[in-house]
Amino acid sequence: MKAVTNGKLSVMNGAAPKDLWRGGGLIVLGAVLVVAVNTLTTLWDMPDAKRWEPLVWEVSSLIGLVAALWVPWLSAAKAPADEVLAAGWKPKLHFITVHVVALFAYSLLHVGVFVLVRRLAYSLAGQVYTLSDGFWFEFRKDLLSYMLFLSVFWAVTHVRRNARDEVRPVSFDIRDGARIIRVPLADILAVTAAGNYVEFLLADGRRPLMRATMAAVEARLAPVGFVRSHRSWLVNPDHMTGLEPAGSGDWTVSLGAVEAPVSRRYPQALERLRA
Repeated sequence: MKAVTNGKLSVMNGAAPKDLWRGGGLIVLGAVLVVAVNTLTTLWDMPDAKRWEPLVWEVSSLIGLVAALWVPWLSAAKAPADEVLAAGWKPKLHFITVHVVALFAYSLLHVGVFVLVRRLAYSLAGQVYTLSDGFWFEFRKDLLSYMLFLSVFWAVTHVRRNARDEVRPVSFDIRDGARIIRVPLADILAVTAAGNYVEFLLADGRRPLMRATMAAVEARLAPVGFVRSHRSWLVNPDHMTGLEPAGSGDWTVSLGAVEAPVSRRYPQALERLRA
């Protein structure tokens, strides 16, 4: 899955960095409010505790949360919510696997960081900190936090995509020499590299050339659904009529009369085409 920001392609394992800042900002803002409330509540409920301890507990947990927040951000993009509704068992199994692994990674990182911060704070006070309730107690709380953070990142991604779809182009201008060919996006089967040019394979059989790099064309076409299946190929999944293994982990995708390679070096392309 690819993400678009301000019309330019921005990909990090399928996650848009702006989603991290926007969703993460909302999460951290809410967490700061919770830290303030929990600190005051603990001071009220535990009058015998040293006054600095509740603050250390809550602030260290917040630091751990911030350090681990990238995990649900990445997993939200890697395994989006719509995989649960996809046909077949493979998308559902992928969804469960990704989020189980991510949940444990998030909890281990969150707990590990806040324990480290607390031990440092206690050592400065001449004391020793131990995690009295154990990891599994914290894990149960992290399960709820992880699910909440997933929901936030999914919501942010949904809003961003809807905003992008409102200005989704319907055609593409191919500069073939001195002329411009305006082609509906739906008529482009694939794009392939041809030296210093790229060749557009159109549904009507035409193959106009344009002097450009594959990276530049991908930046314009990936936001509207095209998939980079190979170092030299960009394909339109809407025209896929078949997908067959080609050996050694590679595949071949049929786009009507056109066949394009799907390299094992582009696993996300294969996932997208098989979905």
